[in-house]
Amino acid sequence: MRRGLIVILTSLVIASAIGLYLMTTHQGARNVELIIRGVQVRFTLTSNAFDNGTYIPKKYTCDGENISPPLKWYGAPKGVVSYVLIVYDPDAPRGIFYHWLLYNIPANITSLPENIMKKGNTPYGLQGMNDFGKIGYGGPCPPPGKAHRYVFLLLALDTKVNLGSGASIEDLLRSIRGHVMAYAKLVGLYKRS
Repeated sequence: MRRGLIVILTSLVIASAIGLYLMTTHQGARNVELIIRGVQVRFTLTSNAFDNGTYIPKKYTCDGENISPPLKWYGAPKGVVSYVLIVYDPDAPRGIFYHWLLYNIPANITSLPENIMKKGNTPYGLQGMNDFGKIGYGGPCPPPGKAHRYVFLLLALDTKVNLGSGASIEDLLRSIRGHVMAYAKLVGLYKRS
């Protein structure tokens, strides 16, 4: 009995250490999916440009106008102070690739028009640095081959983000940890021949 307890406790310590390692390594610090682990409440995010699980129109990619698509959401819980929108490609060859960081979206906003301007401060919130090294939205632009998934992840927070415009994904994820009340996901696909 005592030996079994020791094995269980040892396993828990090892699992905790692995989790801590993942959160503190470079790739772990960039993994938005760790932020929503354990968050139970979900709401709905949609776009009139594409449906969940379908292809993103070329207009919103690097092969088209490379502008952000329109988005709309509903069903968020009461008490939201601000929203954060993170768009990423989990299928990128070198790990998660971040296409858009928009944060401090006011709680009273429930939609975004297409073509949010690519500057740090917008009427819809502040924008961070994407993995193209630019502020604002950078559309899908995968290497030729199979389709990639593009996750539009909207986080409802119980606080405002204490960062200026141009923040990195690492700083953004660090600042919102422990403040995510609920989330919504919309997934689009895109591939290049």
